[in-house]
Amino acid sequence: MTNGNILIGEIIGTAVLILLGGGVCAAVTLKRSKAQGAGWLAITFGWGFAVLTAAYISLGVSGAHLNPAVTVGVAVQSGDWGQVPVYFAGQLVGAMLGAALVWVAYLGQFKAHLTDPETVAAHADPEGPVTTPDAVRHGRTPGGPVLGIFSTGPEVRNPVQNLLTEVIGTTVLVLAILTQGMTKGLGLSGTGVLITALVVVGIGLSLGGPTGYAINPARDLGPRIVHALLPLPNKGGSDWGYAWIPVAGPLVGGLLAGGIYHLAFA
Repeated sequence: MTNGNILIGEIIGTAVLILLGGGVCAAVTLKRSKAQGAGWLAITFGWGFAVLTAAYISLGVSGAHLNPAVTVGVAVQSGDWGQVPVYFAGQLVGAMLGAALVWVAYLGQFKAHLTDPETVAAHADPEGPVTTPDAVRHGRTPGGPVLGIFSTGPEVRNPVQNLLTEVIGTTVLVLAILTQGMTKGLGLSGTGVLITALVVVGIGLSLGGPTGYAINPARDLGPRIVHALLPLPNKGGSDWGYAWIPVAGPLVGGLLAGGIYHLAFA
């Protein structure tokens, strides 16, 4: 695959991934959305379908990594690091583009949610109530009321536990991908894409509760940057103090998965 193909494929694929994945978080979270309050099952299956759609779209162009942790795992297994920066660049740009498209698609709902007196009061009062809808934690948190649409955050803020949760979840994901054929630079098969989407749903259901299962550095960092840049009223902070965990944890998980595959399955 040429660098140009990789860049284009990863931008398009990751943009679709975040558009659909962030879209389900917006649908569940925002006031005046028909899906508000649909719950964690909707989010986990929404992200699984997002992976399925994005991977099928970009499979023939870039191999559908869509995740720096996957790129790292493949590089560890194959020993080929030459195109890793191109994959990373495409994934980050695509994630930012997808997050911006979520904002465009839900413009009216963002406005209704962020100007609602109840939402404003909950974040203006440091002693106000704390509620925890599935997609975003409201109330006394470092992040703002819609940050959970763009990026992840822990329910119990413990850096060591949070980091380990992301490492474990990503190791499972990348190992599952590698054993489906994404090795030595090869992409997944159609069946492998479906299996990977189901693995993402499984990880969300089983391991997503503590941190919201970023399991993808670009998926968290790109939209968090967009959240910080967008002109959203009363949006609150972007929780940059936590932002290193959903980047470092998945990268470590990708390294571990590549090493395990190399030792046990190659």
